Amino acid sequence: MTAPVKIPPPTLGRSLTLHFKGDWGRANLHRVMGWLGYELGRLAGPRFRFAIWNGLGGLDAARAVGRGEVDVAIMTPAHCARMALEGTGFCAGEAFPHLRALGLVPQNDRLILAIRREHNIRSFADLRAKQPPLRIIAARDDGLNLIGQVTQEFMRAAGIPRETLESWGGRYLERDEPADCFHDMTAGKADAIIMEAVMTDWWHTMAKKVELHYLPIEPATKDQLHRAYGWPSATLPANYQPGLDVETEFLDFSDFILLTTTDLPDDVAYAMAWSLIERYEGLSRQYTHIPPERSPVNYPINPKAACRTSIPLHPGAERYFKQAGHL
Repeated sequence: MTAPVKIPPPTLGRSLTLHFKGDWGRANLHRVMGWLGYELGRLAGPRFRFAIWNGLGGLDAARAVGRGEVDVAIMTPAHCARMALEGTGFCAGEAFPHLRALGLVPQNDRLILAIRREHNIRSFADLRAKQPPLRIIAARDDGLNLIGQVTQEFMRAAGIPRETLESWGGRYLERDEPADCFHDMTAGKADAIIMEAVMTDWWHTMAKKVELHYLPIEPATKDQLHRAYGWPSATLPANYQPGLDVETEFLDFSDFILLTTTDLPDDVAYAMAWSLIERYEGLSRQYTHIPPERSPVNYPINPKAACRTSIPLHPGAERYFKQAGHL
């Protein structure tokens, strides 16, 4: 196989002011945007400026780009960007057909419901049969937080909508950020947690302190969510977390997708795609102290995976990926 051509740095030849959107301000999406802004500045004029607006890291990012509030945003999971492009699923009623991708920062993640072992619930069938009054810590379902929206759709598809849980005497304890959910679960304020970011130390530390059963996704739930939202599932290997004894399938929550619109100049899109691949080491060196299977971003980057986006690439980004031999 012929190795991809090494593409020399592009030169924008002018100064720019760009607005990005990341996460709450302290997590990996913000870090990616800060790194990309820095790399783009090295290719632009001396008065280049960029600002990163805080957000939730989900479909709020796609909406901000689509509505023209920012120039570039990043969201996870990557496959949900198609909802914003087409105006389907959680974006029903507001489509952004001019939405485009600049590429992916690949990473592996899952959304998991885990229950304290003392409840002796190993499956959703057990949960429906026993009907325990669980306190479930989860992301806030406020119509903005994608993790919270997916949580409720997932539980509804599993036959346990919010009203059913509440009829058993249970309830949701909702938080804005994942870190708060793990903290409260470890502190004994909840009986169960449903959350993504499975590769992070938050999950691993909690699982070492709290004995858990991890509930695998059921085939009927998987099929229903795939039909309704195109949502994929994926497995985690045995022993990935303390107490996860066998390889188990969960709802997939993978990959960060970089979003823009057709309004972004082609040379800027090209330069951002070039930076994503050719300068990825600047990002990955911030994670190499973490084993690859535990890293919030994959390293080294797989360029062919980075351009497999759920929505069309921006023409400028597509031009780079084709020239480099990745697409």
